[in-house]
Amino acid sequence: MAQRVDETGLAYVVNALGQRVGVPLPDWKRPERPPRTVLEGRTCRVEPLDPARHADDLFAANARDADGRGWTYLPYGPFADRAAYDAWMSATCCGDDPLFHAIVDAATGRAVGVASYLRIDSHAGSIEVGHLRFSPLLQRSVASTEAMYLMLKRAFELGYRRCEWKCDALNAPSRAAAERLGFTFEGIFRQAIVVKRRNRDTAWFSILDGEWPRLDAAFRRWLDPANFAADGAQRSRLSQLTAR
Repeated sequence: MAQRVDETGLAYVVNALGQRVGVPLPDWKRPERPPRTVLEGRTCRVEPLDPARHADDLFAANARDADGRGWTYLPYGPFADRAAYDAWMSATCCGDDPLFHAIVDAATGRAVGVASYLRIDSHAGSIEVGHLRFSPLLQRSVASTEAMYLMLKRAFELGYRRCEWKCDALNAPSRAAAERLGFTFEGIFRQAIVVKRRNRDTAWFSILDGEWPRLDAAFRRWLDPANFAADGAQRSRLSQLTAR
């Protein structure tokens, strides 16, 4: 059966009944769940979150966000004190889905941010990256981008077909970050959930496995030390390299 593309860009084949159906995937296999192993980068490590090892660093790093704006769009935080933070971490960050990771600065050895895999659906080959809480020590750094690259790379190397990014539709910085990383905007789920007693419309983004080789090359080019001048200025912007 010859693959075709409809007027909206959807790929399909025509079955024996003359109906349009999805493209066959005879060689596809269910991917394994992400392992609890460290992802090593040049500027950071992404390692399974361990409250005993990472909570001190993370609480201190997050304290630099004095007005708590980094928690606005998350369903939890800010935390009044360390006891509240520890209680949240013990209740939320130690399971298998979401699978939380600490982002550790390679230069200092300190945890400066958190990210997770979630909604891990091996039957569909779909996985999401989320629960992103980047402290001021991590924001707008090479390490923040490399951490996302390492997590995306692992997901596609494991065989996932689709990696998702979701955020509050009003969270302009998160939407811009998704597009900079090469995610494609898919639309808005209206009145999707209630967060902190507020309505949340959710913006959906995705990267597909067929798009990953091009994006992988873009990330590697951007992360190459040669892309940065002596003062740290980037020669090529990632948004230019990942643009469709």
